[in-house]
Amino acid sequence: MHHIGKHMISVVCLFATAITLQAACNEEAAPKPDVKEIIFAHIGDAYEWHITTLGNTHITIPLPVILFSREQGWSLFLSSKLRHGAYKGFYVAQEGKFAGKLVMQNTNGEEVRPLDLSLTRNATALVINGLIMVCLVMGLVRWYRKRPIRSVPKGFPGAFEMLVMNIHDEVIKPCIGPDYRRYAPYLLTVFFFILINNLMGLIPLFPGGASTTGNIAVTMVLALCTFFIVNLSGNREYWKDIFWPDVPLLLKAPIPLMPAIELFGVFTKPFALMIRLFANIMGGHAIVITLTCLIFLTVSMGPAVNAGMTFVSVIMTVFMNLLELLVAYLQALVFTMLSAVFIGLAIPQTHHKLKTQKLETK
Repeated sequence: MHHIGKHMISVVCLFATAITLQAACNEEAAPKPDVKEIIFAHIGDAYEWHITTLGNTHITIPLPVILFSREQGWSLFLSSKLRHGAYKGFYVAQEGKFAGKLVMQNTNGEEVRPLDLSLTRNATALVINGLIMVCLVMGLVRWYRKRPIRSVPKGFPGAFEMLVMNIHDEVIKPCIGPDYRRYAPYLLTVFFFILINNLMGLIPLFPGGASTTGNIAVTMVLALCTFFIVNLSGNREYWKDIFWPDVPLLLKAPIPLMPAIELFGVFTKPFALMIRLFANIMGGHAIVITLTCLIFLTVSMGPAVNAGMTFVSVIMTVFMNLLELLVAYLQALVFTMLSAVFIGLAIPQTHHKLKTQKLETK
């Protein structure tokens, strides 16, 4: 209910923005909005955090730019210095392969990218969301320390504990087996990190609104973490099944057909994790923005059509926002579950021992 309340606030803000933009679009000289540009501006990254626009005034939060180049060494300044053009030789490329990135011209007049360690909008959102997760967890730790061990938590602590135990007992334990305790901290951290980033991305007000998990660089890092944990945890049986699987000899020698397929699968697993999370979150954000833009695209079609499409747009946008709440949870759950499954497959001997123990008990 707490998250639904946040989304109702989001919908109200959306309506207020719609009324303002619709008034602007009714002017004769007002051009139609570029839906593609609006979508990519929301999904993409930026060197400043745009809050809102009042008339011709853009309210933004400048972010620190950290660059290193051989010609100038280290450079540190706020992104507001770039609003009126180049600053210290650095500027944001408008086209080409470096479009939207900070570049500079070398001695030959060519555009080159310096080492860019800037705190962009997505990077800032990751820091904020990470701090939110840490504050939530540490707050619950303090809550538990102040109460007896057998006290039953209620309210938010109870809901949080129920969610933790559900992931712990229904996802991590069955997928990994008896050795699940080693991997539970990582998997629970991944679940709540993705969930908080997904939910914060649905809130249009600062510090929400940044599509962090809709950025493929973020999902790639998460997938790489799972990739290294899986392969570093793999035992001898796991690597034997990859390089010398239990198949007829002709399928693995003299042409290593099956080993090549198994080795290829080692890399496709994290790739699937990366693409699944990125595509679902990015697609959801793009659909919501497209439905909102229907209001402004139909202004020139007359009051009747525009009123009808406004009603349809609002209803569909509210529906999609509620659906995105479910998607935010499901994508965090799927990423955690698949990571647990891949880790469990990397230690197949554990599953063999588990089955043996069950047979012995019977």
